[in-house]
Amino acid sequence: MQRPRRTVLVWLAGIFLVIGHRGLRLSAQHEITADDLKEGEQLFVASCTGCHGPDGDAVFSVDLKHAQFRGSPTDEDLMRTMRNGLPGTGMPPNRFSEPQQANIVAYLRSLVSTPLAFVPGDAARGQAVFEGKGKCLTCHRVGSNGSRLGPDLSDVGSLRRVPDLERSLVDPGAEILPPNRSFRVVTRDGTTTVGRLLNHDTFVVMLIDAQERLQSFDKTTLRSYGFVDASPMPSYRDALSAEERTDLIRYLAGLKGVKAIKP
Repeated sequence: MQRPRRTVLVWLAGIFLVIGHRGLRLSAQHEITADDLKEGEQLFVASCTGCHGPDGDAVFSVDLKHAQFRGSPTDEDLMRTMRNGLPGTGMPPNRFSEPQQANIVAYLRSLVSTPLAFVPGDAARGQAVFEGKGKCLTCHRVGSNGSRLGPDLSDVGSLRRVPDLERSLVDPGAEILPPNRSFRVVTRDGTTTVGRLLNHDTFVVMLIDAQERLQSFDKTTLRSYGFVDASPMPSYRDALSAEERTDLIRYLAGLKGVKAIKP
């Protein structure tokens, strides 16, 4: 678990170095390193998640993952808000040192979607892995190509952050979004069908099975039904090299609204 996480932190640090050279360096005026980002994350988890939540969106009108900082558009404003608090709100002043403030801001900035130009890897090689060795089209769809068994990835680059994409590749069971959970039904004669849930109401369960067939079940004919806890997606931690995963992530990060052609 730790090795992929470290990899992400290292290249995120590189991102902030590039951004710093383009005039957006943090007010602490030091180069942001992977260790700085890690400390920023630790400080945020220990001191901030109680109010902001682990995803940074628990406070109304504030969404730290999407750069929605109430009254704090710049890095200096964010540091000032941490230092002085916000009068009239639940945001209290804190006693972080200036380097600690800078590291928290760096971590918050890393939560925001990374500009595609700063994502490492080769998209063309990543597409080759996606369509070939990775066998991703067996379950997923991009545009008019692939399967409907798993989530459509045509715009996954707009929906998921780069660290989330890497985690999904190496540890797909760590976070399964509700729309992506598999559903299992067992009929009274013991026949089991697992697939992607399309509809679930008082009377009927509808899903797409492993052969991409639309299946409809009257609940009165079922012995049991419910979501599957485990992810059907395999881990690519060992199936792909680190370079292949980097290229694959670069390809996925660039998928932002490919329109599927309906048959």
